[in-house]
Amino acid sequence: MNEAFFTDLSTWLTQAGLAGMPEIDIVSGCCDRCVAAGLPLGRTLVFVDTLHPVHEGRLFRWGFGRGEPSLLDYGRTSPDALAGPDPLDTTAIERWRRSPFYRMLQTGDSVFRRRLSVATAEEFSPLPDLLAAGMTDYVAIITRFGAGGAIGEMDGVYSSWTTRAPGGFTDRHTTALQRIAPSLALAIKSVSLARMTGALMKTYLGRDAGQRVLSGRIVRGIAERIDAAIWFSDLRGFTRITDAAPDQVIPLLNDYSDAIVSAIHACGGDVVKLIGDGTLAIFTAEDRMHACEAALSAATAARQSVAELKKQRTAAGKPVTDTYLGLHVGEVYYCCDVSFGRSTGSNIVGDLPMSGTSKVGSFPWGDTRCAV
Repeated sequence: MNEAFFTDLSTWLTQAGLAGMPEIDIVSGCCDRCVAAGLPLGRTLVFVDTLHPVHEGRLFRWGFGRGEPSLLDYGRTSPDALAGPDPLDTTAIERWRRSPFYRMLQTGDSVFRRRLSVATAEEFSPLPDLLAAGMTDYVAIITRFGAGGAIGEMDGVYSSWTTRAPGGFTDRHTTALQRIAPSLALAIKSVSLARMTGALMKTYLGRDAGQRVLSGRIVRGIAERIDAAIWFSDLRGFTRITDAAPDQVIPLLNDYSDAIVSAIHACGGDVVKLIGDGTLAIFTAEDRMHACEAALSAATAARQSVAELKKQRTAAGKPVTDTYLGLHVGEVYYCCDVSFGRSTGSNIVGDLPMSGTSKVGSFPWGDTRCAV
């Protein structure tokens, strides 16, 4: 490895990050080039935290077997962030706390190295598996972001590098890894930020609205007239449940919203707003009949999911409820929602379709029917 190699690799990583190449392809391309240049890599892990309602981050793997996934989304690593006492989550947290990276975060170190042997294997959680796979040396690197470059928990890129070489890495090899890591981290950060932005838009604005915002439709006062089947649903007796079991409100909302929103998305619909216990969604298609069929399919799927959810929650001794659903069809204006001069999301506006949906939504759907 000479200076030309580092220059070429840095240039390639920069171009890959600017082009939005998938992170796993960036990691694979980087490792393949390192091996071709004489760096004896056996396995590489790269991971980065993110902002996501379910996952804490994403991990990319190179050098593992064909049956092992090269990309993994991992859950929370803090006990305070867990939704419940899932044994798998608890095990993952324990492994994280016994990892070299956790130690490095406590000490402030950026580089960690350990020769792998029977004597050192039990010191940290990942080392026994690596030793069993024939690895002889382990290097972990944290490439930290500055205060202005961190977003939430996304404050750095973590990477580990191992080798099967009998003598392990040489000092020249570890120096090379420390030179490579910052360029790799910058490329990963660039692509991960774009992916994270898309996920946040989808989560908090809705799938369709998020895509519209990311495509540049952010000018205030611009509305698009669309023909759509409109969905409005809410939970029956929600106020009663709120008063009787306030500590159960958020888990109940999460469960029922997941059942309803999943059905809407699976049938091609887009959630425009979540309004307390209510859900406002649209189904669009070039042919109005297809939009209506999709909305009815979603209603059937949601009804089945809610019925199954009620069984599960009843068995667990948790509060249950039914759902009111109204469906209507017509032309509406799809626009940015404006409050005090600032965009706060998306909205649909239309006299007959919206008022009609609201009115028919006042009829009980229960386990068997919806109002159309």
